[in-house]
Amino acid sequence: MQLTPTQKSFAAWSLIVAALGCALWLLAPVLTPFVVACVLAYALTPVVDWLDNVGRGRIPRLLAVAVVELLFILAVIGILLLMVPILAKELPLMREQLPALMDSVNSAAKPWLAQWGIHLTLDGASVKAFAMKYLNANVEDALSSVLTSLKMGGSVAFTVVGNAILIPVALFYLLMDWTRFMGQLRDLIPPRLQSNSDSFLAEADSVLGQYLRGQLLVMLSLAVFYSVGLSLFGLDLAFPIGMFTGLAMFVPYVGFGVGLVLATLAGLLQFSATAGIGHTMIMVAVVYGGGQLLESFFLTPRLVGERIGLHPLAVIFALLAFGQLLGFVGVLVALPVSAVLLVAIRRIRSGYLSSHLYQG
Repeated sequence: MQLTPTQKSFAAWSLIVAALGCALWLLAPVLTPFVVACVLAYALTPVVDWLDNVGRGRIPRLLAVAVVELLFILAVIGILLLMVPILAKELPLMREQLPALMDSVNSAAKPWLAQWGIHLTLDGASVKAFAMKYLNANVEDALSSVLTSLKMGGSVAFTVVGNAILIPVALFYLLMDWTRFMGQLRDLIPPRLQSNSDSFLAEADSVLGQYLRGQLLVMLSLAVFYSVGLSLFGLDLAFPIGMFTGLAMFVPYVGFGVGLVLATLAGLLQFSATAGIGHTMIMVAVVYGGGQLLESFFLTPRLVGERIGLHPLAVIFALLAFGQLLGFVGVLVALPVSAVLLVAIRRIRSGYLSSHLYQG
C-alpha cells in the first residue's frame, strides 16, 4: 500500500510525538527541575520583556532577569511563610483548648446522634491523651525525629535541596535566552508548515496567557475576600489563612479544601470556649460559601472568561491524568498541554464542520 505525502508526514510527526512522550516518561525524575524552570520561564518572560521595553534598552537584560527572578523567589518564600504563623498559633492553642473542645464535641454529638437512633459515646479521655502525648513532645524529640527521617530518606532530602538550587539556575539561563531558544525550535519546523504552526502556537499562547492572567486576578481577589471575611468574624489567623486559601486556588478546589480545613480548625480552637462551635460553623459557611459563589458566578466569568474554553472540570481532569502518567512533571505540563490540545480540537472541529463530510 502506497502512502500519500500527507499520510507520510502525519506518520512521521506521530512517531516524533510518541518518541518525545516516551522520553519524557522515562526521564521524568531527571527532567523535573528543567520542566519546572521551563514553565516558570514561559510565565515570567513577558515580565522580563516588559522591563526591557520600559527601560527602552537602557536596562541590561541580565539586570531585568535578576530582578524578576528575585521578586518571584521572594513571593514564593512569602507564600510558604504564611504557614509559619498558622502553625505557631495553632499548636499552643491545641494544647490549651483541646480538652475543652473534645468535651464540647462529645456533648454536642451525643444528642444529635441519638435523634437518629445511634447511641455512641466518644472516648474523649483516650483521644485527649493520644493528642496531648504528641502536642506536649519536647523540641529535642522533634529534632531527633527530623534527623532520623533525614538519615533514612537522605536521597529524598538531597533531591529536594538539589532541585531548589538547580531550578533557579535553569530559570535564569532560560529567561536570558528564551527568545533564542524559541527561534531555534521554530527553525526545526519545515518551512512549508511554519505559517500554520505559527498561527497555531500563537492561538495556544493567547488561550494560555488569558487563562493565567485571569486566574491570577481571581486568586488575588479571593485572597482579599477570605482575609477580610474571616477577620470580620474575629478570627486571629484571618490574614494568613485567607491569603493562603486565595493563592492556593490555582489548583482547583485543593486550595479551597485546605483553607476550609485550616479555618475550621482555627475557629474551633479559638471560639469553642467562648462563642461555641456554632460560631465557627456559621463563619465557615458564610465566608467559604460566599467565596465559592463569588468565584463561580462573578470572578471566573468576568476575569477568566468562558470564551477561553478551559472549563474547571477539564483543568482538574488534565491535572489528574497527566499527574498519573508523568507524576509531578505531568502536573506541571498539564495546563500548557491542555491549552495546545484545546486549540487543536477547535481547529479539527472547525475543519470538520467546513468539510464535505459534514456538509454533504
